[in-house]
Amino acid sequence: MQTHNLGYPRIGNQRQLKKASEQYWSGKIDLDELKLVARTLKEDNWQTQLDTGIDLIPCNDFSFYDQMLDMSLMLGVIPERYSPVLTQVKGNLELDLYFAMARGYQKDGLDITAMEMTKWLDTNYHYIVPEFTAKQQFKIFSEKVFGEYNAAKQALGEKAKPVLIGPVSYLLLGKEKEQGFERIDHIKDLIPVYVEIINRLKQQGAEWIQFDEPTLALDLSKKEKEAFDYAYRAIANRVSGVKLLVATYFEALLDNTALAVNLPVSALHIDLVRAPEQLDEVLALIPANLQLSLGVVDGRNVWKNDYEKSLGLINKAVEKLGADRVFIAPSCSLLHSPIDLEFETAIDPEIKNWMAFAKQKLIEVSELKQIAEGNHDLLRLNKEAAESRRTSQKVHKQAVKDRVAAITEADATRNSAFPVRQQLHHERFNLPAFPTTTIGSFPQTDDIRQLRARLKKGELTIAQYEKAIEDATVEVIRWQEEIGLDVLVHGEFERNDMVEYFGEQLDGYLFTKNGWVQSYGSRCVKPPVIYGDISRPADMTVRWITFAAQQTNKPMKGMLTGPVTILQWSFVRDDQPRDVTTNQIALAIRDEVAALEKAGIGIIQIDEAAIREGLPLRKAKQPHYLDWAVKAFRITASGVEDKTQIHTHMCYSEFNNIIEHIAAMDADVITIETSRSQMELLHAFAHFEYPNEIGPGVYDIHSPRVPATDEMVSLLTKAAELLPAQNLWVNPDCGLKTRKWPETKAALINMVSAARQAREQISVEGIV
Repeated sequence: MQTHNLGYPRIGNQRQLKKASEQYWSGKIDLDELKLVARTLKEDNWQTQLDTGIDLIPCNDFSFYDQMLDMSLMLGVIPERYSPVLTQVKGNLELDLYFAMARGYQKDGLDITAMEMTKWLDTNYHYIVPEFTAKQQFKIFSEKVFGEYNAAKQALGEKAKPVLIGPVSYLLLGKEKEQGFERIDHIKDLIPVYVEIINRLKQQGAEWIQFDEPTLALDLSKKEKEAFDYAYRAIANRVSGVKLLVATYFEALLDNTALAVNLPVSALHIDLVRAPEQLDEVLALIPANLQLSLGVVDGRNVWKNDYEKSLGLINKAVEKLGADRVFIAPSCSLLHSPIDLEFETAIDPEIKNWMAFAKQKLIEVSELKQIAEGNHDLLRLNKEAAESRRTSQKVHKQAVKDRVAAITEADATRNSAFPVRQQLHHERFNLPAFPTTTIGSFPQTDDIRQLRARLKKGELTIAQYEKAIEDATVEVIRWQEEIGLDVLVHGEFERNDMVEYFGEQLDGYLFTKNGWVQSYGSRCVKPPVIYGDISRPADMTVRWITFAAQQTNKPMKGMLTGPVTILQWSFVRDDQPRDVTTNQIALAIRDEVAALEKAGIGIIQIDEAAIREGLPLRKAKQPHYLDWAVKAFRITASGVEDKTQIHTHMCYSEFNNIIEHIAAMDADVITIETSRSQMELLHAFAHFEYPNEIGPGVYDIHSPRVPATDEMVSLLTKAAELLPAQNLWVNPDCGLKTRKWPETKAALINMVSAARQAREQISVEGIV
């Protein structure tokens, strides 16, 4: 029996990659210094995995930004608009082109938009979406994988296992950028390049190559299933002497089981954390020549593995296949897990004993192998930890459970329908057509972050800290008034993170000091951990929102994070259904909404950035999730009077298949990210005849480029062609926390100017 890992976090336990990348982008370090940081991280990661006893260790799982973008560059899938970068960028052409594709490019006389970004399946990790044209050509453009394997081979020998995105998933997770073709039809053009890559890795000495094919666990059309069969049979016909492992994760194979087990590859990986029930069907259909990788250690959460449960699965597989045909592994790449629990010195020791981060998960994989081979002492210690968690009074609060059990439909229903509320809002706020606002946060400068650090170190008193936050809040309010924004925000300078900030004030949460995971590029988040029943002991935002409202005569939005987003962007309990935990959070946010309304705040935004992200990957499971997710939002929003306007915000969401559920949330105003897709997402709202108000993002906050006023007017014109102009708001794609002030100010000034032009050029009936 062997062990292997699918991928390891690449940011570094002190976020070294984030810091080095941002220094490189700002010109503070050169390319050699950036590459030195990367090389050190890779070598440290390989050594860590070697030390924990893993038999096959991934390489090429490291990325400067995103693994899908790596594949696009490797395969030469470079959109035409970046051609000028190829001729004008100085220095390291490949890496600067790579970052231009990810972040946009606005210098050297060029102004090029970034590639679209969206969520990696149902995670909070974002990937850069490949762009395909009808005449797309594929060729090896980047040599990164070959250099990575050479370095790993020197460090690890035969244990090194290159990791690539599989050909079918690479196509399916991309987008057609013109009409008249389906991207999956490119599979025959793509496979020869994959064959070339495999053969080159084989010549370098690779024995195993891992192909990540997560779409193999999704609902597939007949053509897509045929593409899988064609791709791997074509590869098998042209490649020999190297073993391919196809990795699926995040869902069961279900109707794709026969297809998956009969692919002509050496091994198949399945996720037995998300879908342990699939093992029986896989074992019933598996051919005699296929090895099976069992993903039994959760790669996406922080809880210690239940060895007894995992051993049941392992033993079942070994009994059927024999130990030599079984791999033990995490369920997916550990990219989604914090790096090392040893760095957490402040967590309650009892709760810490229930937890495992990436390094500890590798140890769990190795220990499961040892237990399967007879080391029962390790099993006893694991059972003791599981029993401690199951019975702990720190986890279970009866009053919270009783309140959730008492929820009724009335708790999730506004008093009046939207048209009644809309008229009251027009009378109360008297906003112009195309009202302008932002999504909530403003840039968190080094000075702001240092305030929190100095407070924690005791270098500032609470009074000194709060005075500094008040000064920053007043300053940003004055600036918003100056440029003419219609609905203001307080900037959220007191908040470290849109989830962590609330979790710190809710019972049932704990926080790490170094539990960072990558969200996209250099953006890292530190998700809080839900370990017990959730409740709200006191007001969380009222102090800062009411202070801000007192500084202006313009409407001030109260800013909250919704229950599904708090759930999705936390490490969640795995000992009770997710909908139960969500309802606990919903009741806590409902209480905060009521407190804000009582304090006189008339516009309250409840961000549900992750509601689409939480959608199950299989369509059959989606209705149940959408029912409880929408109801949870409505619980938070339905305790207010009709005159209070409820906003929500959603990120990176393809709404076509769930638009009726988005409408069922019954938010008075929804803001969404649409600029990178050129308002493409609005077609779903238009086709549905979405009845409420909507703010389609008119500029991309994930790129440092500043869009011109005319560009934003053009986007608003597109929006008004699709939706009633009187229902449109004007706003950025998302919060501005991660941006710099110069670009933020320039972009928002242009945005306000665009709204003014739209008022002159676009009537409420449509285009003038």
